[in-house]
Amino acid sequence: MVRKSIILIFIIMQSHVHNMTAQLGGDNTYEFLNLTWSAKGSALGGPVVSLTDGEPSLAFHNPSVASKDLSGTLALGYVGYFADISYGSAIYFFNPRSNSVMAAGLSWLNYGSFTESDASGNITGTFKASEYAINLIYSREIDSLFTVAINVKPVISQLEKYTSIGLAFDLGASWTSGDNLLSAGFVLRNPGFQITTYTGEEREKLPFEIQAGISKKLAHAPFRFTLTLRNLQKFDLTHNYDTLSTQGAFGSTIQQNDGFAENLLRHTLFGVEFLPHKNFWFGLGYNYQRGSELKVAATSAPAGFSWGFGVNISGFSISFSRASYHLAGGSNQFAVAFSPGQVYRKIVR
Repeated sequence: MVRKSIILIFIIMQSHVHNMTAQLGGDNTYEFLNLTWSAKGSALGGPVVSLTDGEPSLAFHNPSVASKDLSGTLALGYVGYFADISYGSAIYFFNPRSNSVMAAGLSWLNYGSFTESDASGNITGTFKASEYAINLIYSREIDSLFTVAINVKPVISQLEKYTSIGLAFDLGASWTSGDNLLSAGFVLRNPGFQITTYTGEEREKLPFEIQAGISKKLAHAPFRFTLTLRNLQKFDLTHNYDTLSTQGAFGSTIQQNDGFAENLLRHTLFGVEFLPHKNFWFGLGYNYQRGSELKVAATSAPAGFSWGFGVNISGFSISFSRASYHLAGGSNQFAVAFSPGQVYRKIVR
């Protein structure tokens, strides 16, 4: 119970469960909006925004990757996190016009059940905590290479008896080269506001973030490389506990702050995919900030690394990823996508 409570507080205070950013965490409400909702994204390091032909759930990270090819597709995702904490998503795509697509979905985070007690420590019952976001996406092709989109996200957060309602938006754009070997994406995530607060306090900021990314597939080899840049609205992602102290003359303490290169790398997610067939992929990723902040000295724990794979079988797309955080373990993420209409037609034949 103590472990679960600590993790609940930790997640609320951080800007992203997959990122663990100290100076950004605690500044905003609805921090769960920046979770990694895609298994493929998780395998490649986090919220990838530049893949235009990947897993449908990538639309949670960049709504402009929702294409008309996804029309009629239902995508489901689930993550088993620490101490019975879990989160997941569901999204359905439909094509109202030839050059646009719409999607409706739900993303949620469940902190589990907690023991309730009074000031004297007497147990009085249990309570739960959870947060939800409805996702309403509209994506439109400007031409055959360039797409823009918006995701409107009403938010409901319920922590014990306290409830808050808000409204967030994602504004995304994506571009793909004519030969489909190069793609790029750009997203303004979570501009918005609280409509009602938990206890009548002043309205808090939402976890606004600017993201950009690029993906390059090799023309004559089955590999694709992805670079994603996060938190572009803020360069300095270090904090006081990242400051190195060294002993100077006469016992004085010299503070050595992390430099330009360290700050730059903390914005980056690196990923590589192996694509031997159109129906199979295997990916590896590295989240530099996660690895830098959660590594433990004198150990070789793979904090920051992630991997995953996906297969297409008879109209079903199934993906799995595992992200390593700490000696305490990591998270497993599952995703499945399929067309309910096609499944129905196969059943009635």
